[in-house]
Amino acid sequence: MIILAFAGSTVQAQNKPTLSAGQAIVEAIRIKPPLAFCGEPVPLSDPEIRERLERELLVSLDDSDSVILWLKRSNRYFPHIEKVLREESMPDDLKYITIAESSLRPLAFSNKGAAGYWQFIESTGTKYGLEVSNDIDERRNFYRATQAAVGYLKELYALFGSWTLAAAAYNMGEDGLKSEMLVQQENNYYRLYLNQETQRYVFRILAAKIIISNPARFGYALAPDDLYSARRFEIVEIKAVQPVPLHILAQAANTTFKTIKDLNPQIKYYHLPSGACRLAVPPGSSAGFAWRYEKLFAEWLKTRNDFVYTVKRGDTLTGIAARFNVPYRALLIWNRLSRGSKIFPGDKLYIFSNDFKTGNLSSPAANPAPPEPAAPEFDPADSGP
Repeated sequence: MIILAFAGSTVQAQNKPTLSAGQAIVEAIRIKPPLAFCGEPVPLSDPEIRERLERELLVSLDDSDSVILWLKRSNRYFPHIEKVLREESMPDDLKYITIAESSLRPLAFSNKGAAGYWQFIESTGTKYGLEVSNDIDERRNFYRATQAAVGYLKELYALFGSWTLAAAAYNMGEDGLKSEMLVQQENNYYRLYLNQETQRYVFRILAAKIIISNPARFGYALAPDDLYSARRFEIVEIKAVQPVPLHILAQAANTTFKTIKDLNPQIKYYHLPSGACRLAVPPGSSAGFAWRYEKLFAEWLKTRNDFVYTVKRGDTLTGIAARFNVPYRALLIWNRLSRGSKIFPGDKLYIFSNDFKTGNLSSPAANPAPPEPAAPEFDPADSGP
């Protein structure tokens, strides 16, 4: 339900009675020309175009929780997008694409497989330099994804010669848009007949622009303290010869597992994969990080050999978890297994439990580190506002 309050706003004239809720909505969505997207005029004189815009304004305003989160999150993320766009001499309006795509949610995931702030599908993300693997998904890294999105949009503009068409192609793909333009003999977005999502897409971006640019018009008055500030961090570089549990990295950074995950949403699960990696850590924790990390990791490597269990005939994962009084899911995470994984006699499992009985182990030499199975998919997509 849309609830707008306009006491003292520009919509209500000083000497007029208070507007009803319905009339306040009517006044608020009455957008007058000129209106532009990336400097390209929106033909508001066309009644159909005005109707399409009003629809998206009403749909957006009907979800006031999301609008409030737009306003709060934009303070965190827009300054960096604006900086990158300026550096590339690209229009500032392109930042609103992130609102239409993800509402600035790092873990946003669509039913078509698009992920992250800019909603890249895997093939497009990798084409523009993002790593998408079993362990890392840089579509969820705001800074890496923003650079990739700017590169993609620049190429789309070079292809279509219009930022409006570039935005449409960002949504439906360049081949799909080119096909429709060719078949329909039309090169104006506002006159093209496209799939419903893309026909609404630019108008959703425009609605976000209109609301965020002038929230008071729609009854939103946020104080500076209401806005979310940018996350501050430092970067450390790690070269791991094998996967590293995130709790080790958190301890080395003098912080929590959650903070490491929040600062590095591209890490999908519970381990940092082997290889070179740049890791975001809290301010002030980079000093001494390398020394602490090497010490903690060496200690963990030594200690974990005391918790290696050799699978025996008849063992099951659920049975092993019950025997040593550990949650089934924890057993999967420790061993980077997925639900339904099969185990066989002679396999090695880590069981970090106080109830683990040393009598169930052979010597450490007979129990080398278990292999690294596929990572479990325990990091759900963000389906909230």
